[in-house]
Amino acid sequence: MNNNDKKHKKPIIFYYLAALAVLLLLNAIVFPQYLGSTFNEVDYSTFQSMVRSHSVTQAVVENDTVRFIAVDKDGNRSNYKTNIVTNSELSSLLDENGVRYGQDLPEEMSPLLSVLLSWILPLGMMIFFGRMLSRRIGGMNTMSFGKSGAKIYAEDETGKTFADVAGEDEAKDALREIVDFLHNPKKYADIGASLPKGALLVGPPGTGKTLLAKAVAGEAKVPFFSISGSEFVEMFVGMGAAKVRDLFRQAGEKAPCIVFIDEIDTIGKKRGGAIEGGNDEREQTLNQLLTEMDGFDGNKGVVILAATNRPESLDKALLRPGRFDRRIPVELPDMAGREAILKVHAKKVKLEGSVDFNSIARATQGASGAELANIVNEAALRAVRMGRSAVGQEDLEESVEVVIAGYQRKNASISQHEREIVAYHEIGHALVAARQSSSAPVHKITIIPRTSGALGYTMQVDEDERFLMSRDEAFNKIATFTGGRAAEELIFGSVTTGAANDIEQATRLARGMITRYGMSDSFDMTALETVTNQYLGGDTTLACSPETAAKIDAEVVALIRKAHEKAIGILKGDIDKLHELAAYLLEKETITGEEFMRILND
Repeated sequence: MNNNDKKHKKPIIFYYLAALAVLLLLNAIVFPQYLGSTFNEVDYSTFQSMVRSHSVTQAVVENDTVRFIAVDKDGNRSNYKTNIVTNSELSSLLDENGVRYGQDLPEEMSPLLSVLLSWILPLGMMIFFGRMLSRRIGGMNTMSFGKSGAKIYAEDETGKTFADVAGEDEAKDALREIVDFLHNPKKYADIGASLPKGALLVGPPGTGKTLLAKAVAGEAKVPFFSISGSEFVEMFVGMGAAKVRDLFRQAGEKAPCIVFIDEIDTIGKKRGGAIEGGNDEREQTLNQLLTEMDGFDGNKGVVILAATNRPESLDKALLRPGRFDRRIPVELPDMAGREAILKVHAKKVKLEGSVDFNSIARATQGASGAELANIVNEAALRAVRMGRSAVGQEDLEESVEVVIAGYQRKNASISQHEREIVAYHEIGHALVAARQSSSAPVHKITIIPRTSGALGYTMQVDEDERFLMSRDEAFNKIATFTGGRAAEELIFGSVTTGAANDIEQATRLARGMITRYGMSDSFDMTALETVTNQYLGGDTTLACSPETAAKIDAEVVALIRKAHEKAIGILKGDIDKLHELAAYLLEKETITGEEFMRILND
């Protein structure tokens, strides 16, 4: 019975329209004189007699016609019109008998229509819009606030497989087991093995954590739920926990499936502390997440994947066995990985036949997958700007410099004296690096200003991938950083602000040698500094007394001074080559590593 009532229930707007139609019909029957649709025609003499008898209340004069309203003894109003015989006495006739006249008849409304337009219609509109607003707010409370808002992809909608992910072979191997479990759960159940409920993808930004999660779903051909950790955080307390419950309910209904929570550190931060209260919304959301992960059966085929670049901030309860107990590192790619990533993204653009991806991979040490994709895209844009139909080696090399140092400032106005300072500065770096052992070969030197603010730079590229750095190599690198300032002092007898970035990098490396790498005779193998965020900037915090910190500062200064003196000594011994190379660079503005070494060894 209740279902039938719901089916036959009319919307409230139906009753409003029905009531309005009844009122209009009643107005036409009861007050037909107010419809104003017809005019009764009378002769002019009748009009004059009606005016003199004060029956006419209003009149409109239009050329040779008068339209007027007359009221009889019973108070009924009627519309009339007549043809004017003479205009000379019409105005005086109307004025003497108090008839209002003008260009249009004032509209008179029936009492019923007046009540309808003044009271009933506005009141009905207020009720109607009020109900719509309350229904929308109620719908938000019951429908939107409690829903997870996760993007749900069908089996083939992610469009990604492991073939689309390059440079992360170790991570793919760890995730292939999850794919195999989703394909063949019986094989694991027969032996009594259960797959981890959750896997945490950890790594720097841009390394492809989200892409890997989509590739797992694409390989397994199962539904894929994707949601960001920030979407659980709501203004209203308890809504985040409700979204977690709804997400796991949907996942249970569509099992086997994969649930991916991006940036899980948003809701998974460590609990505790005197400032945070027990009713904190983030803490409630985390508690609900922990409860749901304990509550569902992992053998149903629901796999929880999460990604973060701040693993040190996650709550320990989230990482214990039975929850996110498998940690999969997604690190920056090595040289072979970078070459593979470049080739994957290069499939989307037209290439010339002579493209060497290996040299581009060697020049992009430390680049993430997202940065490599940007390099390929910048190369394609440059090819279009140059009017070419395919991307060449020159485009890729220039795009590397664009990502590192910005676009060329071709119209920058720099005086000749400053150009000389920049030339000697950059040759100073290159010359000190070339005259030391275990230094990366010089790849390119330029004094063309860049949009990043650099007036020039020297690019060094290692022949092979380097994972370790000895004490002597680190010291030589600091000496190379000081080579630019040393050349300025030696040639011009003064210093400029151009070495600011060199000073910053030299100081960071020298401090790391003493506080983190144990390359100091004074402190031996003592850890004096800790890295607070490995993947986001690598910020460090001193873990020593103020007295020890002062000694560290003194030793950093002494180490950099020693490297600075070494750079000056190298440049003094090669002063003629310094002048020759600087003059050549001033003339060419950009020289390659081969040109530099040819002049140096001549």
